[in-house]
Amino acid sequence: MLTLKANVAEYPQTKALLDGRVTSDIVKLDFCGPEKAHNGFKDMLRRGAYDCGELAIVTYLQAVAYGKPWVALPAPVSGRFQHHCAGFNRELGHLAPKDIEGREVGVRTYAQTTGLWVRGVLQHEYGVDLDKVTFRTVGEGHLEEYTDPPNCVALPKGSDIGQMMLDGELAATLQGVDLPKDPRVERLVPDPFNAAKAWYAKSGIVPINHLFVVHADIAREQPDVVRELYRMIGESRDQTEGGLPDPFPPMGFEANRAGIELAIQLAFEQRIIPRKLSIEELFDPAMQALN
Repeated sequence: MLTLKANVAEYPQTKALLDGRVTSDIVKLDFCGPEKAHNGFKDMLRRGAYDCGELAIVTYLQAVAYGKPWVALPAPVSGRFQHHCAGFNRELGHLAPKDIEGREVGVRTYAQTTGLWVRGVLQHEYGVDLDKVTFRTVGEGHLEEYTDPPNCVALPKGSDIGQMMLDGELAATLQGVDLPKDPRVERLVPDPFNAAKAWYAKSGIVPINHLFVVHADIAREQPDVVRELYRMIGESRDQTEGGLPDPFPPMGFEANRAGIELAIQLAFEQRIIPRKLSIEELFDPAMQALN
C-alpha cells in the first residue's frame, strides 16, 4: 500500500477522510500537515513537504504558472461566497465600494484566495478601479517567484490589519472569517449575503477556496491512485454531517469549468499570474486518469 503525506485540515466535508471512515485498499493518507492547512502551503510548494493535500486555488494557479510539479483534481475541498469578506469601521464614516479608491486597504497577502474573489466582486459588480487602491499586506505569497504588483505595500511584520481598520489607519480590510468581531464593523459590499445570492443566480458559480492536489510524479505514474483519491474525497463530502452547504462547489471538470475559468481571469487581471492558463494545463494528467 502506498502511503502519502497529506496536508488536509478538518472541515465537516473532510472529517470522514480524517477520522478513517473513508479508506482505501491501495493508498493510505498520513495527515501530517498543520491544523490550519494554509500554514503548510509554503512548505508543500517550496520544500515538497507533502505528497498531496488541499491547496488554495490562487496558489495552485501560481504553481502551474511557475512550473511547479503539482496536479489538481476537480475536487474542491472548500468554497464559499466572498461578498461579506470586506469590512470597514462605520463609526469613522460610511464607505461605498468605490470609496476605497485612493485609500489603503488591508489584506493578509495580496495573492490570498479570499482577496482575489472579493476584489473581483468589487471590480466587476461595483466598478472599483483596483489600480487606484493601495493594498497593505502583512505576509508574502507562497511562491518565491511571485512579486506583488506595485500598488501593494508591505506593513511591518506582525501588524494587525483588523485593529488598524478599527483605528482608522486602513480604510477597509479584506479578511473573511478574520474580520474583527466588533459591532463597529460594517460590510463593504451592501447587503452582502443577498448580493451573493443574486450573483450566484446570475453566474451559477460558488467560489472555490481550496482544491485537492497531488504531486505530478504520482499523477503521471499512478493514475489508479489519482482515481482513488478522487473517490475518497467525494465519499468524504457525501458523508458530511448535515450535508454540504447548499450551494457548494461541485465535483468534476465540467461542473467546475466556469468557476475555475473565472478564477483564472481574475488572477490574470489582478496580476497574480503572468499569463492566462487553460483548464487542460491545470488538470492534465488528472483528466486522463479520471476520464
